[in-house]
Amino acid sequence: MKAFVFPGQGAQFPGMGKSLYEENPEAKALFEQANEILGFRISDIMFEGSEEELKQTKVTQPAIFLHSVILAKTTPDFAPDMVAGHSLGEFSALVANGTLAFEDGLKLVYQRALAMQEACEINPSTMAAILGLADEKVEEICSEVEEIVVPANYNCPGQLVISGTNKGIEIACEKMKAAGAKRALPLPVGGAFHSPLMEPAREKLQKAIEATEFHTPTCPVYQNVSTTAVSDVATIKKNLIAQLTAPVKWTQSVQNMVKDGATQFVECGPGKVLQGLVKKIHPEAEVSGL
Repeated sequence: MKAFVFPGQGAQFPGMGKSLYEENPEAKALFEQANEILGFRISDIMFEGSEEELKQTKVTQPAIFLHSVILAKTTPDFAPDMVAGHSLGEFSALVANGTLAFEDGLKLVYQRALAMQEACEINPSTMAAILGLADEKVEEICSEVEEIVVPANYNCPGQLVISGTNKGIEIACEKMKAAGAKRALPLPVGGAFHSPLMEPAREKLQKAIEATEFHTPTCPVYQNVSTTAVSDVATIKKNLIAQLTAPVKWTQSVQNMVKDGATQFVECGPGKVLQGLVKKIHPEAEVSGL
């Protein structure tokens, strides 16, 4: 069975999607539709902008979403048996399996980006990657820190990202190193994504999600919050709302996809990050990119 997986924030690069726009009339039309929906020419920033310009959350998130979704929409015989997306990538996955219309997905992603940007300004906070420590040990250390610090992304065995207040992350990183972590590396992000500090963004996004029409998917989605196959629209909405303040359980999602019969994983979008993570989670899997 073939699983299509969609990347999240961090996969962007200058020039992303440009060849797609130039070589495929259908892709060009979708990019132009997106420029109109957003009210600015995001395609120009994607194709010609600097790394710095692409790093702004309000640009990064819709840019990665567009690259991923337009790639899926213009791939002949695109027929996944299951889909999953890493954080932001879950929205791309939900357009790819027909749960969300292209324009609704884009509007939600843009609202999510703006709400997250705002939450970062309310609560200055950050994230750090912890390498070479067991998940249980990372969880234990997070719970001992008196500031807000939580596991945010279970990326693959031995790689967990934590999220919290600036002071909390600083303290946690010291403790992780003392406990034997190979690295405890603060990340260049604007805030504590997938933590309780994103609550103001979750409230805003909840209203937007509840006002959006969701359709029955063509194949199940393995959501970051539940990690299991979901096809029920009400459950998909509930998990999507919870996602902003809950951890991304990528390791567990891939393990469940394999358990349910996935043998091929195709990354759909910019970069190759997920191909690498899938290989670390399940070395026997066949991985490729679109």
